[in-house]
Amino acid sequence: MNPEKVVFGFFIVLSLTLNFGFVMGEIDNPAHHHVFELFAAVVVNVIATVLKFGDRTQMGAVLLATSLVAVLQLIAAALVWGISEHVTNTGMTSEIMASIVSLSGGAMLANVVSVILLLIETILLRR
Repeated sequence: MNPEKVVFGFFIVLSLTLNFGFVMGEIDNPAHHHVFELFAAVVVNVIATVLKFGDRTQMGAVLLATSLVAVLQLIAAALVWGISEHVTNTGMTSEIMASIVSLSGGAMLANVVSVILLLIETILLRR
């Protein structure tokens, strides 16, 4: 068993599960989406992205691309949250929360693609 692959797979799957946990709930209800869960999703996705930099294969390039998409969308969601809470006078509204969850949902889709690609790569290595 390759410990590097275990850590790599762990962070890819953890990225997906944290993002899924944040997205679950009513899309416009701020009580269903916690800021620390979004923060954890951003941090773990960044770690997963850094781990993907070492792979020089075509599959590694696609995995890195999906991870970059997820990180960009999660950072955008965090920026929307921060700006709405600390810069504008509107505070958190249902429309803003819906935008944050939508951006996180896009990141979750990118994470799903990463997990599917990881599974495909694992299946192909067995043969």
